[in-house]
Amino acid sequence: MNQTVNRTPFEILARYERLSLAHASDTSDKLEAPGLWRGIGFRVGSRMLVSGIDEINELLAVPTLTPVPGTQSWLLGVANVRGNLVPVIDFGRFLFGERTLHSDRTRLLIVRQGSGNVALLVDEVFGQRTVDEQQRREVEREDDPRLARFVENRVGEQQLAIFSMSRLVRAPDFRQAAA
Repeated sequence: MNQTVNRTPFEILARYERLSLAHASDTSDKLEAPGLWRGIGFRVGSRMLVSGIDEINELLAVPTLTPVPGTQSWLLGVANVRGNLVPVIDFGRFLFGERTLHSDRTRLLIVRQGSGNVALLVDEVFGQRTVDEQQRREVEREDDPRLARFVENRVGEQQLAIFSMSRLVRAPDFRQAAA
């Protein structure tokens, strides 16, 4: 016990790190399992969507928004996210023309757009989803024309639409927020 009293805080933390790594499981092997695709699932209106885990930078509770005059109705305003102004898009209004109602489950998905970020207001985030090879073979085409340009397939029992954020941020109508 006396040995820990004479250690610096850095030495104590380094010891904790060594002990932690010695007991680390093989989770990195499981995360990199071949044939598995990982995404973040979310709901927009009544539609269940999933986007690649590499396409979503962050999930946030909805902060205070500052309106921006002269913009499309789906651009709710800007939010200060750790000192950076991020435009906030009502994703339901952009996709379906239906306003997203705020609740305790409403979240922002932070997505990279060009050299900055954009935040998408969604009804709910329901966490990580995994799609295996079998599910990828049993896909169905997206039949909703409002989603077809961003979604190629729906997978799994819940018919999750695999939504491409990279297609979204390149879409001309998404990039043109001025009214």
